[in-house]
Amino acid sequence: MRFSLIAVCLFAACSTGPSWLKGNLHTHSLWSDGNDFPEVITLWYKDHGYDFLAISDHNTLQEGEKWMKVDEIVRRNARTGLARYREKFGRDWVETRTKDGKLEVRLRQLDEYRGLLEDAGEFLIIQSEEITDKFDKSEIHINATNIGERIEPQHGTSVRDVMRNNLRAVAEQSDRLGQPIVAHLNHPNFRWSITAEDLAAVVEERFFEVYNGHLDTGHEGDETHASLEQIWDIANTLRLGQLSAPPLFGLAVDDSHNYFNSTGSISGRGWVMVRAPKLSAEAVCDALAAGAFYSSSGVVLDDVQFTDNVLSLQIRPEPGVRYVTEFRGTRRGYNPATSPVTQDGKEVEGVTMRYSSDVGEVFAVVEGVRATHRLNGDELYVRAVVKSDKAPEHPAFDGEMEQAWTQPVGWRWYLPHAASADADAAR
Repeated sequence: MRFSLIAVCLFAACSTGPSWLKGNLHTHSLWSDGNDFPEVITLWYKDHGYDFLAISDHNTLQEGEKWMKVDEIVRRNARTGLARYREKFGRDWVETRTKDGKLEVRLRQLDEYRGLLEDAGEFLIIQSEEITDKFDKSEIHINATNIGERIEPQHGTSVRDVMRNNLRAVAEQSDRLGQPIVAHLNHPNFRWSITAEDLAAVVEERFFEVYNGHLDTGHEGDETHASLEQIWDIANTLRLGQLSAPPLFGLAVDDSHNYFNSTGSISGRGWVMVRAPKLSAEAVCDALAAGAFYSSSGVVLDDVQFTDNVLSLQIRPEPGVRYVTEFRGTRRGYNPATSPVTQDGKEVEGVTMRYSSDVGEVFAVVEGVRATHRLNGDELYVRAVVKSDKAPEHPAFDGEMEQAWTQPVGWRWYLPHAASADADAAR
């Protein structure tokens, strides 16, 4: 898969180098199971300070002729959807017809509205698809960002086989079309579908959602299932400690479906901040591949640097908000012992194992808006998670507070094939 390396200003701010670009990589419209028109959705993100957006409808691209019954739109809890569409884009833009006595509206294709909403250097639309597959009861969804052609779900004989088959299809298209495509694993805890061991084993995958704003994605886990934070640390420990494979990078996304109230899967909960030299699909994908980004559910970082074995963050303060940064990771020589999850005296199958406290250890806790941690050199990796005491306006789960996540660092120097890891990041 073709990616160019970002060699300068990977993290550190510089006057002539890359700047922070805000984007959402997981969004749904009426083209699949969302409840609003893609132009209206895109306009919301543009008006709310985002630099790029990928609308990732299930197993489809916004191309070809598609008409929807207005009754169906209303049933999706979008009673005022057509009226709002006309108000924002004008009656001449909105095409309707009556068929078999039912009013229908035509969904505009991406190529039709891209020129209406994109602004060179200001706002970018990236074509995407949520390749929606499954194995048995496990939901296996992989977003392909900057895709050129629709990819059919590839299926397989196991969860891992399905993941690999779909990732290979993405890599094949990227190579054939000569353009970078970032493939990321969506919401592993949705219906408790994918374990940390699955994510570790499928080393072709380099990205997963550490935060998903959908209400049913199990962010915190439960008594038998690991949280997304635990899954990230376990998978990266197994990759770096046992498989000699690059770690996963963690994304925050909206997974928005509902655009007509403040509940459900709404916009504005999770996003990525990408450091790229320009606003283009290729530059965004290359920056993601290099790990030159952080993820957020509300906390803003003015700077992230990793130089001379020191990971440092500058947090943008909000009045009255307290910030605590945890530097987490796993050391070489960690205790690899595991135990099964049990319930009522019986082993629970198909869930992430229990691991020792060495995995995802908290190395340091720093309060305030400036957080710095020096690596000792014995770590497999280190990452930072910034926790605030501010609740988001529309939380996705009980007790949620705004956070930010940096990507794992300190692993490249000893991993045998680290020199080519970034170039292969979305294979």
